[in-house]
Amino acid sequence: MAQDTDDLKGAVLAAVSAADIPALDDIRVSALGKKGRITDLMKTLGALPPEERKARGAALNVLKDEIATAIDARQKVLAATALQERLVRESVDVTLASRPQAEGRVHPISQTIDEIVTIFASMGFSVAKGPDIESEYYNFEALNLPSSHPARDMQATFFLPSEGEHKTVLRTQTSPVQIRTMMAQKPPIRIIAPGRTYRCDHDMTHTPMFHQVEGLVIDEASHMGHLKGCLLDFLRAFFGIEDLPIRFRPSYFPFTEPSAEVDIGCSRKNSAGETELRLGNFGDWLEILGCGMVHPNVLKNCGIDPEKYQGFAFGMGIERLAMLKYGIPDLRTFFDADLRWLKHYGFLPLDIPNPALKG
Repeated sequence: MAQDTDDLKGAVLAAVSAADIPALDDIRVSALGKKGRITDLMKTLGALPPEERKARGAALNVLKDEIATAIDARQKVLAATALQERLVRESVDVTLASRPQAEGRVHPISQTIDEIVTIFASMGFSVAKGPDIESEYYNFEALNLPSSHPARDMQATFFLPSEGEHKTVLRTQTSPVQIRTMMAQKPPIRIIAPGRTYRCDHDMTHTPMFHQVEGLVIDEASHMGHLKGCLLDFLRAFFGIEDLPIRFRPSYFPFTEPSAEVDIGCSRKNSAGETELRLGNFGDWLEILGCGMVHPNVLKNCGIDPEKYQGFAFGMGIERLAMLKYGIPDLRTFFDADLRWLKHYGFLPLDIPNPALKG
């Protein structure tokens, strides 16, 4: 029996030393499996005398451990060899020139919207959307702008054929999204509404189509102080200037009361006295957005009790923000579809120019 064990050991170890990874599995099963050769020998121990059974069992256990160890060692050698071959086969020459950058660019409008959404999302705002073609009711009347209101003359708009009792119009602001949101859900509400808007303007600072983002907060406790803190945090985060001066000036909007224009600190001259706009604490001011507490009439029009709820709203032009931050001089170039302009002012997909987007 000892001779049989030695022969089995020699045959199995020889097969192990010459095996590849798939063959090792076969050897493991044929030697150590439930129907393996060593397992069969273990089953014969019951027929042996006690002393012989003890010695034979110990020898078979030693043989079993030796074969298992040999298989594991061979498996490690084969794995290391395969890894080395793969490293050689898949090696990268780091001295080669980098791949050329992709030609595509993210438009500054898309980039700016992403930055705005990211900053306000960190404050708990969600994004709300609405249609570009709006009812005159949502665009004007529900916002405390009846047909006789003189402020409507400031928004010469693109009217479309009527649908029902109200005319339809290309929305002049994203405020209708606020109206739709207040009519569709109960307070508390905390949203921003970015999107395209349309007005009959076209010059260096106005285009017939542009982008706005508006914000709305409705609850039982928000007040003007919360509005000022919210906008201060946003503007300083967006422009990346921790001590950016912010000024609120009394103003008038039909849909807010009280209302305010918001200015940020700037300089229009450089050290040489040449015209150059710079943001910061330089003693001059630049208007950036409008805001105020939501007018009680607007809340009533949306079915919200102004005796119980209050809140604030704000709105700003996205092109204006992009022009100020990225030094784009002419608003009209945003829509010229000039690839040279996009290559200059656009962003690579993995660019993260705003610290608010990091981490």
